[in-house]
Amino acid sequence: MAGAGAFRVMLRMQIKPGAEDEFERVWTEIGDSVTSHPANLGQWLSRSEEKGVYYIVSDWVDEARFREFETSRRHLDHRQKLHPFRTGGTMTTMQVVAFLPSSATAVTHAEWEAAR
Repeated sequence: MAGAGAFRVMLRMQIKPGAEDEFERVWTEIGDSVTSHPANLGQWLSRSEEKGVYYIVSDWVDEARFREFETSRRHLDHRQKLHPFRTGGTMTTMQVVAFLPSSATAVTHAEWEAAR
C-alpha cells in the first residue's frame, strides 16, 4: 500500500446494466497492464452499493509518472477493452498527505472473538 507522498487516482465508473459481471472479469484479466507499470503501487476495484457503480483506485509513485502512463499506448489499449462496459465516469486525482498503518493482525472474526 502506498504511503504519504504517493499520487492517487480514483475513477468512478458507471457500468451498463447487466454487464457488471463481465466488466469485473475483464478488469481483473487486464489489470496487469496497469500494475506491471514500474510507477504503479497498486490498484483496487470496489463495487458501490449504488447499482452499476464501481470505483477504481490506483496509487502511483508521483503525478509525472502517472501522466506518462496516462498518455501511453498501454493505457489506451486498457481503456479500449473496458470502454464497451461503461456508460459514464469521472476521474479524481489527489496527493496522499499521510498514511497511518493498521496495528491489527490478520485474524478471522472467530479467532478475534476467542481471544477476547
